[in-house]
Amino acid sequence: MSTTEQSHEPDGVGLRPEPSEPAGPPALGDPAPSDLAGVSPTSPVGRLAATVERLRREVRAAQAEAEGRALIELAKGILVERLGCGPAQAARQLAELTEQAKATPLEFAVEVINQAARDRMSEITHSFLAAAAGTVERDAAAVRLRAAESGALAADDTQAVADSLLEHALRPLGAVAVAVWAAGTDGSLTLAGSAGFSPAEATRWRYVPPEVATVARRGLTERTGQWFGSLAETGLPTIGRHLHPDGGRAAVPAGTGGRIHGVLEIAWPGPLEPQPPQVLRQVDALAELCAHTLETYTSRRDAGQEPRILPDTAELMDLADGLHDPALVLVPHLDGSGQLVDFRIQHINNHFLDPAGRPRAVVNGALLLEAYPMAAGKSELFHRVERVYATGEPFRARRMQLTSLVDQVSLSAVADISISRHGNSVLLIWRIEDETARLASLLQHAQRLGRIGGFEENLLTGEITWNDQLFHLYGRPSASTPVPLEDLPAYAHPDDAVPLGRFLRTLLHHRRPASAAFRLQRPDGVTRHIRVVAEPVLDTDGRLFVVRGAYQDISAQHWTEVALAATRDQLAHTEQQAAERNRLTLQLQHAIMPPSRTPLTVPGLEVAVRYRPAETEHLVGGDWYDAVVLPSGLVLMCVGDVAGHGIEAATSMVVLRNALRGLAVTGAGPGQLLSWLNIVAHHLTGAVTATAVCALYDPDRHTLRWARAGHLPPVLVRGSEAAPLPLVKGLLLGAVPEAVYEEAELEFAPQDTLLLYTDGLIERRDRSVEESLAHLLTAARTAPKTLDQQLDGLLTYSRSDTDDDTCIVGIRVV
Repeated sequence: MSTTEQSHEPDGVGLRPEPSEPAGPPALGDPAPSDLAGVSPTSPVGRLAATVERLRREVRAAQAEAEGRALIELAKGILVERLGCGPAQAARQLAELTEQAKATPLEFAVEVINQAARDRMSEITHSFLAAAAGTVERDAAAVRLRAAESGALAADDTQAVADSLLEHALRPLGAVAVAVWAAGTDGSLTLAGSAGFSPAEATRWRYVPPEVATVARRGLTERTGQWFGSLAETGLPTIGRHLHPDGGRAAVPAGTGGRIHGVLEIAWPGPLEPQPPQVLRQVDALAELCAHTLETYTSRRDAGQEPRILPDTAELMDLADGLHDPALVLVPHLDGSGQLVDFRIQHINNHFLDPAGRPRAVVNGALLLEAYPMAAGKSELFHRVERVYATGEPFRARRMQLTSLVDQVSLSAVADISISRHGNSVLLIWRIEDETARLASLLQHAQRLGRIGGFEENLLTGEITWNDQLFHLYGRPSASTPVPLEDLPAYAHPDDAVPLGRFLRTLLHHRRPASAAFRLQRPDGVTRHIRVVAEPVLDTDGRLFVVRGAYQDISAQHWTEVALAATRDQLAHTEQQAAERNRLTLQLQHAIMPPSRTPLTVPGLEVAVRYRPAETEHLVGGDWYDAVVLPSGLVLMCVGDVAGHGIEAATSMVVLRNALRGLAVTGAGPGQLLSWLNIVAHHLTGAVTATAVCALYDPDRHTLRWARAGHLPPVLVRGSEAAPLPLVKGLLLGAVPEAVYEEAELEFAPQDTLLLYTDGLIERRDRSVEESLAHLLTAARTAPKTLDQQLDGLLTYSRSDTDDDTCIVGIRVV
């Protein structure tokens, strides 16, 4: 008989509880009673017939029980809708009403269903018709959810629960798939049932290992319903993600009594809008219904896997007693509404000491928060236990502040915590860190790292105590006899006898603390540099009876000091050599180009030169200049800069300067002179590189022919304007074996001034060459009356910051 048909009879005829064994014709193939009348019960046929009859009765009883359970669950669903409560409250209300009515649960459930069929038939029919017409209202959604609740309560298989939830409640909400996950004791997730997903997809997601982040795990760890408008927002993997990558998801924990047995995950094909509160509440109710089925599913699964069988509370208590650390066995404590409010201390082992000094019998059986209120304080111990019980994921922590279960005087108690769930119980274990042992361990490590060994010698009894590190320093086995202080000189280098004798006299005779450094000669032939420090210990009568102290291996420090001394000597020698080289370089430079020299006398031409050496001696460079009247009457003017610093740059400068003077006597032009000078730089001076400007002034024609080799162009000052001469092509000297240099000619007017200079005049670290040259042009426009004053002003107001040499050659037509 279908329960749905009975609850919607149009004539109002109610349901009646059926007998446990309804009469009916024998099943096909069953032996008729007449056929078995003469069969002996002990014969094989009689035993077979008895077995068939027994199995028939068991099947009928199971069918009757299932039908009765379905009616009872349907009655619970009606009470949930009528009273607006949850399934657990509806079950308790049904039990109380059954007891008051003095009826059996099945009889009372039939009565509730008949009454609902008569009172709400028209309303339910109207809701389903409205839903079919596409005008779904909030009441229609509630009706579907109630129908899904009834189907879930009637199902005894998780897969059937998933099918019922999707068909009756979730498809009208737009959902296309549902997954029911079972939570393992290790935090893993197992797909217990699914609907709407392909079998291949369900097989791929049948198991999710612990600590793997998924949408379902988010609902498990957060312990509240997680609603996502789109999977793209989460970035988390989950079942069926590739089918609906932009679809909405919901992950609602399925639990009862504070324990989460799994997660109900619902999938939508597209983005999900925020759901009304009544739908959220009903989905939570569906998840709670799933928890009952998941609890049965977990029990069956664990029973089929021997390694995963969980110990019951008694076995867990025995396990706690076998531990060497304090341990508590906790069981959940629920309030009248079935909510977890506390944990009861089911068992404490012998290593647990109550901080208040209460007997174990008083603490055993008490509620955790009542016995130890601080467990809900800053340590969050209760929160950790609650989370482990809910999710099944174990909690481990090292050096966690624990003041709730230990001596309250020691507010800085630190412990290693372990919390794990076993069945319906929680095992809490902690290990208090021994501060004395920790400090001793730190001291031992410090002695090992510092290569320090301690000793104590009783001068009255002759007893000597060494630690392991001291035996290691001496190179002796730990089982050997320690060395007395008086025998110390026998183990030291003979040259250290005097400081060791002074050390022993100060310590043993003058009874004052003393120290000494010596070379210890070990049995393995290794010599170590040791520092010994000791102090005397006097008794109440002022007599010396104990000496304690320490040896430290300072070999590394000694050899470091030796290396530093050798380095200092080498550095002093190097500095002396560098100073001598700089002195010779300066002498050579000043001999060739003194800072001040006699002006050059040429008719109709004013010539002035300036040279400013580097401010620091180690930066002595290769800048050079020259201004000389040739036998032909032409005036040779040039400036140059050899790459590098020091005596090598200075000597190369001298070679190039003198070579150019000798080549200029040939009467060749400036381009040819630089070409020859390039050969000298590349082949004859160790492949040095340099820049230069070479110019020849004709006093009769007032013209200047010039060429450049990678150098800055000269600056012409005419009236109130200053500008660099147009660039002519020319590589720097020494870069290639042969090079050709272009020439340019300039005709002077009266009062024209030409400036040839090296880059030490304008070069700055924070500016480009163009910016520095622009500043030079600005300074050159304001020309004083004399050429000497102009060159002095350029040197004075130069903004160069490279501490390089500077050369300036200036000519002015008069």
